[in-house]
Amino acid sequence: MDLSDYIRTIPDFPKPGILFYDISTLLRHPDAWQVTMGRLANVVRAYQPDILAGIESRGFLLTAPLALKLGCGFVMLRKRGKLPGETIAHDYELEYGTDRIEIQCDAIEPGQRVVLLDDLLATGGTMAAAIALLRKVGADVRAAAALIELISLKGRERLDLPFTALVQYEG
Repeated sequence: MDLSDYIRTIPDFPKPGILFYDISTLLRHPDAWQVTMGRLANVVRAYQPDILAGIESRGFLLTAPLALKLGCGFVMLRKRGKLPGETIAHDYELEYGTDRIEIQCDAIEPGQRVVLLDDLLATGGTMAAAIALLRKVGADVRAAAALIELISLKGRERLDLPFTALVQYEG
């Protein structure tokens, strides 16, 4: 099954010049969704994770059911101020400014094997920041994966660990 057949593209969203890859069309198709979860499970299982970390917010849609399928825990990496309790943050540079990603202080035990997931890898800035944050809290980050990779943006080059995407577009 070609998963790209189930991913809708929407031009000029959220602003002119951006081509948005809409995974909601894949999520609502039960066969494509099952195949997606099966393929991700095969990729991620190889790294023997204890826990999966998902990047806000569409990354949660992939990570939570995958963690359940693999018998792993699931932790959320969120934007500033979205997690209750004590958090640890990592600030990172964007093309125009900075952003912050956070994790709850007790979400990862030092040495836990973690695989990081998101829906899409573009420039790699957020994923690289998430890897740095996970390492900051003592995680053994084994790999990262995404449903979609925009290969022309070369985000994979910013990652210092194995990365897999199920679908690739030029960008």
